[in-house]
Amino acid sequence: MKKQNLLLTCLVFGLVSVNALANSLDSIVPDPFQRFDADSKLTIDYRDLDSLLDAVVLNTGRSDRKKADPIRAQTGTRMKNKVNRATINEGNRFYFEVFENNPQNQQTLHRIRTRLENIPSVVPLEKFNRDEQLAYWLNLYNVTVLDEIVKVYPLPELEELLLGPDSILSKKTLVIAGVPLSLNDIQFNILRQNYDNDPLVIYGLYQGVIGGPNIRKSAYTGKYVYNELIENALDFVNSNRGTESKNSRTFRVSTYYQRSAAYFPDFETDLTEHLLTYLEGQERADLQKARNIKPDIEDWTTTDLYGSTRNLAGSLATNAAALDGAMGSSSTSNLTAKSVATSRYTPEMIRHLNELNQKRDAQKKGTVTVEEMGQAPEDTDATEQQDTGLD
Repeated sequence: MKKQNLLLTCLVFGLVSVNALANSLDSIVPDPFQRFDADSKLTIDYRDLDSLLDAVVLNTGRSDRKKADPIRAQTGTRMKNKVNRATINEGNRFYFEVFENNPQNQQTLHRIRTRLENIPSVVPLEKFNRDEQLAYWLNLYNVTVLDEIVKVYPLPELEELLLGPDSILSKKTLVIAGVPLSLNDIQFNILRQNYDNDPLVIYGLYQGVIGGPNIRKSAYTGKYVYNELIENALDFVNSNRGTESKNSRTFRVSTYYQRSAAYFPDFETDLTEHLLTYLEGQERADLQKARNIKPDIEDWTTTDLYGSTRNLAGSLATNAAALDGAMGSSSTSNLTAKSVATSRYTPEMIRHLNELNQKRDAQKKGTVTVEEMGQAPEDTDATEQQDTGLD
């Protein structure tokens, strides 16, 4: 009985803490971000971000809810990598490995972040419509998360980076139109208030971990932002990292919902209604029968390819369903045809990526660069547009 009371106390305290976090942020959206032009056709150019994401994001496809095969100990040792077999094959992957010890690639990413950060100083956000503004905030949030993780990579897990005393989410690392902002300011203040507390927006906020929403292979755009968010919602809700039917009484959900509880004022009721909008299959019926929701699913593993989960290549590669369609579409960005993102994710490609990773570990001489994975050609017109951030 004491253990049950302690567990209940921890869960309640967790919800209170998350709500306290949201309430501790500025309650009013800063003036530069309050207004919008509903009739505006003005758009922001994300070609530089599109090129980067197309080259270094692996789309693993929708979850099949199957657990990964057990991880075998390496030959000559009893040591195994500790992973969550239910979630390890889920979620898109970002090639953090190509930024490790590579200042040039790190600077490329940071320049994209800086350009986005400076756009509202060139053209006030109030000149854009609400959809274009939403795409902007999501892209800025995600690029900032990537830029911050790259600074400390490799880390196998990011819980401390995201929730610890030095959380990258709570620091005011951005200055937009003269206003210091944290990533939590964007999520819990600007997005929550400007978009009527719509929980759909939380699926556009990538946090670098398997247990969170996907990073996409292209930037969000004002024209398609809600379609893109719905795709991310369907992917997350219908995955082991998002939901799981435990038994007839309890329906498990990701702790990401708990951390985003400000979007669900009446947590269980609002979250249930929200999940039923996107949940498919047997889990939908199970949720309707469940008596309570338990937010205890989490996976803080970094969404890199192999760097922080050594020797998991076999597990990832042998789950054909998880990799169905990965790398399947042709690139429409400025990348050249030699980009790996334009080819099928074949066994040969898997072996090649293994070899690159092993070479890096064994030799520590040089690194795999973005150029090796696909290089954006020089484009004077594109450069001029990127300087203004407008299309």
